[in-house]
Amino acid sequence: MSDLVASPYPPLATPLLAGDIVRGTCRLLAAHGYGTLTEVTLRTGRRVDVMALAPDGGIAVVEVKSSVQDFRSDRKWRDYLDFCDRFFFAVGEGFPHDILPGEPGLIVADRFGAAILRDAPETRLAPARRKALTLKFALLGSQRLTRMLDPQVI
Repeated sequence: MSDLVASPYPPLATPLLAGDIVRGTCRLLAAHGYGTLTEVTLRTGRRVDVMALAPDGGIAVVEVKSSVQDFRSDRKWRDYLDFCDRFFFAVGEGFPHDILPGEPGLIVADRFGAAILRDAPETRLAPARRKALTLKFALLGSQRLTRMLDPQVI
């Protein structure tokens, strides 16, 4: 007899990698005029999967969940709420939506694109935090571009 417990959710035909969900999510956000950065470390040490800067200066954070196990083993998403105006989960098609909390936004993505199934409620950041995050976003994006152009730059 196996010690493994069967999941009540059917397996996905082709499980998506987190990178595929990130790619499709970034494509969606770019189509809406957002700039995106991935793997952004906050001052708390937590790292967000996708941070997006809207044309109006709004900041969205997207937490990618590639499997039920990934969601159940990682409960840090509430730590991100103080660092964005809007918070979303992004999952692959076939991910059981009923296990996700109902308050964040919901994006369903594959490597080619994504759709917003539930918009995220807006909670505006304090001006000082917005400024700090916007500067972090700009500097991190610039540093990544510079390293891509010249890998010898620190």
